[in-house]
Amino acid sequence: MTSPPAVAAAEPAPVALSWRRWLVASLAAAVAAHLLDEWAWRVLRDARVYERDWGRLLRILGFLPTWGIVALALWQGGDDRAQGARRARLVLLAPLLGGLVAEVAKLLVRRLRPDPEQFGYAFRSFADGPWSNRGMGLPSSHTLVAFAGATALAMLFPRLRWLWYALAAGCALTRVMAVGHYLSDVVVAACLGWAVAQGVDLYMRKRYH
Repeated sequence: MTSPPAVAAAEPAPVALSWRRWLVASLAAAVAAHLLDEWAWRVLRDARVYERDWGRLLRILGFLPTWGIVALALWQGGDDRAQGARRARLVLLAPLLGGLVAEVAKLLVRRLRPDPEQFGYAFRSFADGPWSNRGMGLPSSHTLVAFAGATALAMLFPRLRWLWYALAAGCALTRVMAVGHYLSDVVVAACLGWAVAQGVDLYMRKRYH
């Protein structure tokens, strides 16, 4: 009597594999960024970055209403209103949730923004304004919003994903140049922004398909 054929081991689902890669890459990027924080704090600073047009342009990618305008354009800009509505929903919800994640994460981590005069991490006690994230920097809200929006656009228009991510990275760079954030603040935010947008897209696919 022949034995039944061996059942091949199931391969990891593409979604699970993608999230595993994100976790490994995010941890590696966060560690590298923390090692480079002092170098970036000393070398990349430019107090006049937001006095320049390109600096202001890049910063507004982390401004939530910017993504509302993009979403409105996607909703009203094509002949297929149903497709436009789906695109607009993703481009609006990803940055919106990204901003919320940033604010909650700041309350939990409680690391303060950089001191322009002296490098060093400082944390605020939970006893000191437990519900206020004033002066906290990890993760960067602007960067998280920018990368959540850029990831949403990269999923909708993949041929231009290099452009969306370059713009989001530029937003992150200006935050470091302005000494508003450590390099690790923006790197962690970028990783979270990608995850938020992917999560919103996954939810929407299950909810509306």
